[in-house]
Amino acid sequence: MNKATLFMIPLLLATTACADLKDAGRAIGTTTKDVTKEIGHATRDTTKAIGHASRDAVKSVKEDLTKED
Repeated sequence: MNKATLFMIPLLLATTACADLKDAGRAIGTTTKDVTKEIGHATRDTTKAIGHASRDAVKSVKEDLTKED
């Protein structure tokens, strides 16, 4: 084998491995972003539901107190 061939084979293998690592990193990043977004949306929805339930409970108690007067 000549020197050019010996130089090109490792370079080609390194390039292929680099592309695979880049793809794996991109997949992990995308998955992490999607999971984080879903957690954020679930947290937002839960907080909103708790807030609305608290508001409704306060209104109900207020109405009950005003009816007694």
